[in-house]
Amino acid sequence: MLEKEQSHYEKAVLVGLVTQNQSEEKLTEYLTELDFLARTAGAEVQKTFVQKLTTPNPKTFLGTGKIMEIADYVVANNIDTVIFDDELSASQIKNLQKLLSVKIVDRTNLILDIFAQRATTSYARTQVELAQYQYLLPRLTRLWTHLERQKGGIGMRGPGETEIETDRRIIRDRIALLKNKIKEIDKQMVIQRKNRGNMVRVALVGYTNVGKSTLMNILSKSDVFAQDKLFATLDTTVRKVVVGNLPFLLTDTVGFIRKLPTQLIESFKSTLDEVREADLLVHVVDISHASFQDHMLAVEDKPRVFAQDVVP
Repeated sequence: MLEKEQSHYEKAVLVGLVTQNQSEEKLTEYLTELDFLARTAGAEVQKTFVQKLTTPNPKTFLGTGKIMEIADYVVANNIDTVIFDDELSASQIKNLQKLLSVKIVDRTNLILDIFAQRATTSYARTQVELAQYQYLLPRLTRLWTHLERQKGGIGMRGPGETEIETDRRIIRDRIALLKNKIKEIDKQMVIQRKNRGNMVRVALVGYTNVGKSTLMNILSKSDVFAQDKLFATLDTTVRKVVVGNLPFLLTDTVGFIRKLPTQLIESFKSTLDEVREADLLVHVVDISHASFQDHMLAVEDKPRVFAQDVVP
């Protein structure tokens, strides 16, 4: 059964750069995390490629020699996907696809894909879809025939308008629709929070896969989904907990990660409303991890990005 499941995995290689702004030691940490992300998304990582450049090549991210090395390996080992540790521009993706003839995925797209797999509620799916469209919009560099034509063709195209311009308009309309939908859900969630009364509110925060959901299950004696994978849960979960004679509401929130995509920061702002309104934040840290201090900094910095009035 295990062999059958693994046969459906995409064979992938990882790519990272050592630059003047990113040391080899730091890249090693990031690539270890990227490997975990890739496996979480369903990839079978075959090899990791690293190159030292002062700055990324603006056209292809990598140098010509390294691209040829990767291309040879891709052909020889039937690789399906090449995953880059940094966010790529539209032109870089287009050029790399031509040179390597396989699917090109960057770190941002990979994280968005995992979020799409993990989203179970309507609210989470809406947030992820918004982030995906915001990522896709600036990368429409060629004709896209897979986009859903929700409004049909008649009346959609102006004189001389190209298909790609129509696609951009469709995506912008969809983004506006999703933002309005999130606003409506936010209003409902505000009402729900007000209806909880004056109980003390405690929120668990921390790096992804650090054990927040496991701690939530232990304290609340519940069965919140917990798994040894990144972003195992996306939806905010609230449970009533009683310690001694003190009852309080315990909230489990989505985990943070370094190099968090800006699209997710934008679309998941409302998710941290639970954190902003909490009376107490419990920062869960896995001190056995070699990079636990970096993980702590990533968590403490993110609330300032989401909302300035959040106290880290």
